[in-house]
Formats: sequence, structure tokens, C-alpha cells
Amino acid sequence: MTRQVHVISAAMIRMGRYRDSSYTGLAAPPTITALRDSGLPTDRIGAVYCGHAFGGMLTGQRIVKEAGLAGIPVVNVDNACSGGATAVHLAAEAIARGAQETALVIGVDKITQFGGGTLPLVAEDWEVQQGMVMPALYAMRAGRYLHDRGGTTADLATVSVKNRRHGSKNPYAQYQAEVTAEEVLASRPIAEPLTLLQCCPTGDGAAALVLVADEVWRELDRPPSIRVAASVLHSGGFEPGFRDMTRPEISYGSAREAYEQASIGPADLDMIELHDAFTVAELVYYEALGLCAPGEAIELLRSGATTYGGQVVVNPSGGLLAKGHPVGASGVAQVAEAFWQLTDRAGARQVPGARTALTHVTGGGIAGLDHGACAVHIFEAAQ
Repeated sequence: MTRQVHVISAAMIRMGRYRDSSYTGLAAPPTITALRDSGLPTDRIGAVYCGHAFGGMLTGQRIVKEAGLAGIPVVNVDNACSGGATAVHLAAEAIARGAQETALVIGVDKITQFGGGTLPLVAEDWEVQQGMVMPALYAMRAGRYLHDRGGTTADLATVSVKNRRHGSKNPYAQYQAEVTAEEVLASRPIAEPLTLLQCCPTGDGAAALVLVADEVWRELDRPPSIRVAASVLHSGGFEPGFRDMTRPEISYGSAREAYEQASIGPADLDMIELHDAFTVAELVYYEALGLCAPGEAIELLRSGATTYGGQVVVNPSGGLLAKGHPVGASGVAQVAEAFWQLTDRAGARQVPGARTALTHVTGGGIAGLDHGACAVHIFEAAQ
């Protein structure tokens, strides 16, 4: 990047079900906290980027008026599950190229407004017209993956066990209780082979960050921060007819580009927050992010390499499976976790000596596209 960018504060609320709250009610508290903790007066914020999927018109403007921000650019970002991460990308890009000195990033969504069930998809999509919903899509991916890789449903359950164990130490996680593999497999069937505890929960949430240029960070006397080493955003390629559901090229390519930007490789990472909306997704993304060769993800998981004491801690927050997945908030919440981990503020879930982190989120499904969007960021603890 042409100009160094730092994340200097992060805040979020516990993910959960807040049926009586508005979008403003969800997002105003972490927004105010992130601004306060940044040490910047509100008149130093140059722009606001608000990621959400279902908030309606002017969501960002409604939120920031509660924080006393007015008269500055507010950009509302809809990119499905990648909305929050896209907002981070836009803020970092604006600062890196000199268009802004500082920016506030917000991610928020209220999924309980739909009353339960699967997320609504766009009816003009021909696969949606045939009845496609996200659990069904990932169930097909899981069936194909287990067939091709020689895995079992117990391997899928192990992903939930690991992430629920991580989430049990995260006060911001929607679910904070550990589960056994037996409980995961015995939970209600959703779409074979996926059971309820292999699917991210429905919930609401919000998170906020403050990003600044290197000069502002130094002016503030170099507070604990994380440096944006890479920021990549892509949309999926069109694949008519057959597509390999076990190899999401958008994530492979985005990760490869991020490593090139940051001049590091997968072996240099201390922690990863990846898009584990369903258990099989985590296994697929081990391979896409280069943690192992294609076909080796199940063995990597079984070895304990992706938890504490292993090669790299994947989803120390509990991931989407435990922390929850309020869509537009998730990408910002991932960066908040990276901020706390790399500044040694993660408490009981602290990854010892964490200095480098990667966040990864994909967004949306469109017939014929390899995901609608993918955002990958790499962060380093500032020196």
C-alpha cells in the first residue's frame, strides 16, 4: 500500500438476539466506544464507511448522528456477508491513497427481523427459484468434500467442537458453551450431512473500528495498533455449468494476492479469522488460504494444528459458528478480534505472542458465480 494505515481502536457488542433493538441501537454503543478509545476528537474523523446487508436506506447516517458526527462523507456498503470487510477495504484504501487521514468503519445487521429461518435471497436468481438456500448449498459442498477427501461427519463436527471451545472464552460470542462431537451430530438435521450445530446461528450484532494514516498514529504518540499489511477485494468469476464446490477460486486468488501485498506466506500467520458459516467451509478455506495442500485439510484439523498450541489458531473468537454471523457486522468483528489479539488484549483467548493475523470473508451466492465477493486482510502488530 502506498501509505501505511493503522487500526487504532475496536469495539463491538456481544452478538445475540436483540429483537427490540434498531440498527442504530445496535451500532451506536460500539461506534461511540471505538471513537472514544481512539483518542481522536470527532471532528478529526474524515469519513464513515458502514457495512450492512439488510439495514435499509441511510443506515450509516442514522448511526453516526448519535455519535455527534455530521457533515462528513458517509458511505453505506452492501456486499452481502462481505459488507463489513468491504467497508474496511474502502476505508484503508482511502487513507492509503491520501484521500482521507482518518476513517470510522461500522458493521451492523439485525437478522432477527426476519423471524427465523434462512436468509432471504434474491428471487431473480434461477437457483433461488429452484429452492436454493445457503444451508442447502453448503450441504452439497459438504457431501462433495467428504466424498472427494475421504472425510467423515465426525470431522465436520470437530470444527464445531473447536470453535465452540474457542468461543467459550469470548465474552462477545453469541454462544459461550462448549459442545461435544456427539452433541453436534445429534443436533437437529438441517440439510444432510449438516446438523444445527454445524450452521452459524441467526443473530444481531455490530462492531466498529477507527483507522488512521501513519502520520496521525505517530501524532497520537504511537498507541497500540495494528498495521494494514494487505487489503484485497474481489468478486467471483462466472462459471456456467459445472463448478467445483470444493475449490472456491475467489478465495484462492484473494489470499494469494494478499500474501503478495504483505510479503509474507501462510506459515507467517499467528491467527486467522475465516468465514466458517458452516463447518465444511472451514475445511475448504484451510486449503484456499494455503494452510495445507488441497486434500490435506482434514488431517490438518485432526492434528490440532489449527487451535492453541498448533501451527496457527483459526477462529480464536469462536468464528461465525460460535460468535454468530450478523452478516454485515462479521467482517468488522473479525478485524476487531485481530486488533485485540495483536495488541495483547484478548484475555482468556489470547494467542500467545500473536503478531500477524489474516481475516477472510466471502459474501453471497449468485447462480454461476464463485461467490459474490471475497475480502482478505492481513494485519501486523505495529512496531
